[in-house]
Amino acid sequence: MSDTLGLRLREATRQLIDADVDSPRLSAELLLCVATGLNRVQLATHPERPVSHDEAHRFETLVRRRATGEPMAYILGCKEFFGRDFKVTPATLVPRPETELLIEAALDAAELPAGTPLRFADLGTGSGCIAITLCLERPDWSGIAVDLSAEALAVARHNAMTLGATQRLELVQADFIRPPLKPHSLDLVISNPPYVSCAEYSGLSPEVRDYEPALALVPGGRTNGSSDGLEDEKRLIGVAAHALKPGGVLLMEHGWTQAASLAVLLERHTWYKISLNKDLSGKQRFIKAVRQ
Repeated sequence: MSDTLGLRLREATRQLIDADVDSPRLSAELLLCVATGLNRVQLATHPERPVSHDEAHRFETLVRRRATGEPMAYILGCKEFFGRDFKVTPATLVPRPETELLIEAALDAAELPAGTPLRFADLGTGSGCIAITLCLERPDWSGIAVDLSAEALAVARHNAMTLGATQRLELVQADFIRPPLKPHSLDLVISNPPYVSCAEYSGLSPEVRDYEPALALVPGGRTNGSSDGLEDEKRLIGVAAHALKPGGVLLMEHGWTQAASLAVLLERHTWYKISLNKDLSGKQRFIKAVRQ
């Protein structure tokens, strides 16, 4: 392989194009930055810079990983979410831009005067990106972040410590559909639960299906079962009804075909002000409801 930045970048880009991964040029640039310690501006302005043997070996290893479809976030070990870098591992989902809309909705949904303390729960926290972001965006908020996976919770704990949210965030290992929440103790319940059906799971992109944790995608992680993707969401509605104060808000991300079913379920029980909200592509993606 050639021994300058520019030539190596072109060859890696071609390799990733052939592998049919997303954003092959950007992936190659970011991986070359990791291998050399340079930034993208330096790559662009000094394409003639030689690449050492050690740099070349590191780069080739990273490119091979990307060519198999391994997500960039797992290779880099982090993903930006709401303007902050969060550690991610194969034990956690990769945070997505659509979930940033859930944060924006939560910040707008709390119908309380500015400066009023608010208590929330993030159920199925994964990397902790939702709960930590809420604490950092609202210094008067505090919460509990629940996840069944000890490995995911360790990542969330690292992120909370690194980003400075530990004083107002309690991290608890528990099944998020049976969390240790006191009745009528919360102002907000927020969740991005597993909602992919078994039928949908087989059609996911290889980057998601082959690398991200099935337990965080499909209810129960049972990818070969008969799940319709709604099981955990239905249970979560019951958990929220138990834990929220009257007037408390439930915000839940869901599959784009599930909005109508969830709205009907909420309308039958102790909820009002139910609203369906679209993601960046215009699909129904999360639901908001207020407890009576």
